Amino acid sequence: MHVRLASAEKDRQARAKVVGISPDIATAVLIFLLVAVAAGVGVYLNRPGSGVVLWAPAAPLFAVWLPHVGPGSVFAVLIAVAVAAWGPSLAARLPWRRLLAFGYLASLAWTFSLAMIDGWARGFAGRLTDPNEYLHEVPGITDIPAMLRGFSARILDFRPDSWTTHVAGHPPGATLVFVWLDRLGLRGGAWAATVCVLVGCLVTVAVPITLSALHRCDAARATVPFAVLFPGAVWVGASADGLFAGVTASGIALLAIATHGFRVRRWYAVPCALVAGGIIGFGAFLSYGLVVVAGIAFAVTLVSGTLTRALPVAVLGALAVAAAFASGGFWWPEGYQLVVERYYQGIASARPYGYWVWANLAASALAVGPALAAGARRAGTEIFLAKTWRRENRCEPAILLALTALAVILAADLSGLSKAETERIWLPFTVWLLPAVSALPAGSRRGWLVAQAATALLVNHLVLTYW
Repeated sequence: MHVRLASAEKDRQARAKVVGISPDIATAVLIFLLVAVAAGVGVYLNRPGSGVVLWAPAAPLFAVWLPHVGPGSVFAVLIAVAVAAWGPSLAARLPWRRLLAFGYLASLAWTFSLAMIDGWARGFAGRLTDPNEYLHEVPGITDIPAMLRGFSARILDFRPDSWTTHVAGHPPGATLVFVWLDRLGLRGGAWAATVCVLVGCLVTVAVPITLSALHRCDAARATVPFAVLFPGAVWVGASADGLFAGVTASGIALLAIATHGFRVRRWYAVPCALVAGGIIGFGAFLSYGLVVVAGIAFAVTLVSGTLTRALPVAVLGALAVAAAFASGGFWWPEGYQLVVERYYQGIASARPYGYWVWANLAASALAVGPALAAGARRAGTEIFLAKTWRRENRCEPAILLALTALAVILAADLSGLSKAETERIWLPFTVWLLPAVSALPAGSRRGWLVAQAATALLVNHLVLTYW
């Protein structure tokens, strides 16, 4: 039966070539059409007197239309050209550690240059100083234990001491990060943005390391240039969600290393799994939605064959973090219930679910880029045609990670708790679509890198993002 399915897929691809378009290009075109329709409907719904409130002037993105260039424009183009031209060949031949180092530095340069398209203050140093952001509350937090004990009491809106939007909308771990920076003397928007970018760009290292630890070195190398030119870098520089993505991705990478340790019986397996669980668990205290990163952790342990060994240890690490917050006075389930109530006290109650349930996907498509969409299509096709099962009856790691991320994104979308701003909010999930690019033909990857870079450059030059 598998032979017949594979033959049917080959026949379908052959027919597609006859009409002059490959399935990969067709996927990219469909993504473009989805974004175009979402933008067109957004303009229509945003018209005066429509009676509909999207609270997103450049829907489906949370941004305003503002074509512009800036100090980072030329550098961003040059970096994009260099990575597209030489990235795949360097990824194939550089020593592994040097490749990771170059990838991380290139990712920093790409992310910072994108931010500089908007200028130093508007695009970087001033991003996290908005009155709705975490830094607004930092000066008033002088007693951290008291802050934890009273955190939930200040979540609901329309009270004299209500937390500002981003603080109220997240568990206290997110705010604590910026409080700790302040205690270290790294005060102000520039330092906060710098840390968000430094941590957020760890994704460029974490995702390939995860694949390498799962014995998919070819996929790991193929992923690096795409991780560098990830369009979501527009929001990594600089938003706290970029930092969240870097933290949780690092936890998953460490868990993958632990699974390798369990397989070859190394001493570091248990400590790595514990620390990985602690990092992933801390992610749930950075953002409530990051609890579903547990699905990606499950996929890593499942595909590595260490589900019953690595996962329980990691769960213990996560529970230790939860216990620490609970002993400090913050109970996660209570905070989550109050946040849902706060969510509908604000603009979420006005934003129409009927638009955002599909426009969210258009917004995230711009953060993901056409290459990851085409790769995800190939991943889905390979799974359903049963072409990725190895002799040991385990699924291809890169494919399973990408499809798990897609499932997490769809679940978050249908929940209705993410109406708009998903290009930023879902960064910790969308980065795990990166492994899907390993399914793209090697000869086409330079072209797809150009498409990825063009997506980011067009977004950053046509609109001004809020976060």
